[in-house]
Amino acid sequence: MSSYKTEIRDNMRIEWDVPITMDDGLVLRADVFRPVAEGKYPAIMSYGPYGKGLAFQEGYKTAWEIMAREFPDAVSGTSNKYQNWEVVDPEKWVPHGYAVVRVDSRGAGRSPGFLCHGDARENKDFHDCIEWAAVQPWCSGKIGLNGISYYASNQWKAAAMQPPHLAAICVWEGWADNYRDSTHHGGIICVFRKNWQEMQVKTVQHGVGERGSRSPLTGELACGPETLSDEELIKNREDMWANLSKNTLDGPYYRERSGDLSKVKVPLLSAANWGGQGLHPRGNFEGFMHAASEHKWLEAHGGSHWAPFYTDYGVGLQKRFFDYFLKGQQNGWDKQPKVQLLIRHVHDSNGREKFVLRHENEWPIARTQWTNFYLDGANLTLGTAKNNSIKTITYDAMGDGVTFSMPPMDKETEITGPAALKLFVSSTTADADLFVILRVFDPQNKEVLFQGALDPKTPVAQGWLRASHRKLDKAKSLPYRPYHTHDENQPLTPGEVVELDIEIWPTCIVVPKGYRIALTIKGKDYDHGLSAASLSNMKNPMSGCGPFMHDDPDDRPPDIFGGNVTLHFGPQYPAAMLLPVVPAKV
Repeated sequence: MSSYKTEIRDNMRIEWDVPITMDDGLVLRADVFRPVAEGKYPAIMSYGPYGKGLAFQEGYKTAWEIMAREFPDAVSGTSNKYQNWEVVDPEKWVPHGYAVVRVDSRGAGRSPGFLCHGDARENKDFHDCIEWAAVQPWCSGKIGLNGISYYASNQWKAAAMQPPHLAAICVWEGWADNYRDSTHHGGIICVFRKNWQEMQVKTVQHGVGERGSRSPLTGELACGPETLSDEELIKNREDMWANLSKNTLDGPYYRERSGDLSKVKVPLLSAANWGGQGLHPRGNFEGFMHAASEHKWLEAHGGSHWAPFYTDYGVGLQKRFFDYFLKGQQNGWDKQPKVQLLIRHVHDSNGREKFVLRHENEWPIARTQWTNFYLDGANLTLGTAKNNSIKTITYDAMGDGVTFSMPPMDKETEITGPAALKLFVSSTTADADLFVILRVFDPQNKEVLFQGALDPKTPVAQGWLRASHRKLDKAKSLPYRPYHTHDENQPLTPGEVVELDIEIWPTCIVVPKGYRIALTIKGKDYDHGLSAASLSNMKNPMSGCGPFMHDDPDDRPPDIFGGNVTLHFGPQYPAAMLLPVVPAKV
């Protein structure tokens, strides 16, 4: 496989399976799409495990069909023949004067080697691929990184390595902290990664060979020319779930797989999804806030995880950003407000969610009125007055819990930003898992559900915390965003009251007059109780949390997590939810 094929097709010069030799001698494979005219072009690069030879339409059939149906502009102006999952469509970028480089990561697709996600070896590979592309005769020497999810999260790590030719990154719905954003929510393991490796990664591991797909463009096997046995494939990949299960606390394993934001200095555009609870919003907000970049912008949108990236809105935003930093075009991007938000409303005249574009200068929004809503245990209400009545509520520690509600809104009210919940809790056992859900109900007391990144019916926001992980990092905690160290277990003494500060991931909703905000505290994942949705690339039907469930029996043994939890209220226990109430711009 030392040679590679070059052809001109669909007004692009395409090089298939270009070899990129790593410092240990292993050869990765990339596809390069560039303008037919000779010249030097900036490059948009992606590096990841999903197989550059697997067509979006084949590998992610239901996601493609939903996007094509609901966002026709995402699939317009292109033949869609070169569409891959979560990376840019070269037919939308090459005519605009860019080269597009897609690299199969080590051990995935057409690239051989040991498959291990996000480790130091993979990070070094990405760094070296950036530097390889920059010195090719067709490249201007400026490299931009762009892509969704995996192709976004590894940008934080690549940027932290500061490759000299990296000019800008667009992190579209990509986690930054592997532990807090991705694998352990509040210290509770999320089974998504286990199912993700089974459904989306093993299926395109290098060596699947004849058992896998073929590229509809080249006819070559998407997972390389050799077909390995199951035993050989297992030896060639990390047992990620075993490592996630073994490493219950934050530490070196997760730090190696997280971006050091203090070293991210390249210009960046960080794009979050309000509905990405469980994986896709937190890292984008944290990355924007804490990256060391002098030039950084935040965008937040709703809708599905993949479609906004390909729409005219998404591509237009990305091109303006990269045109400025990779081409030097004076297109006004330097005057772009630092924060661009699609403010989410309950519905439009057609009964669909409505989004209104608004610009801000910072995150969280400076004019936010941080408001404590106190939990009244006697009346199950939320209000701004402190609760002086002493009360306790006990519920099944792995059950449906209890819901607190505000009175109907007397005026339209916007909630935009991160939130936090303070509780005082005791348990009959040595631990307890707290699941908290921010919800909206209409005047008929019907819950209003929203399009999530993956699940089409989600609540407004969610948060999680394992009580034994309650230890806070005082230096990193903010009133609206508690930060837990996750570096030691602090078991509960049965019956003893402890104070818990629970992070609720950032959200946005304009609540109409007459609607109510509610808070549910329970001992298991949220379930809306309606018909569940399915995606072809997801293992389980989705009923409100998407694939981001926390039901691993080894992580939550009933003898520890199956007792009773008691919530405590009163002057000594001022339980409250801090919400970001945002007044209109003056």
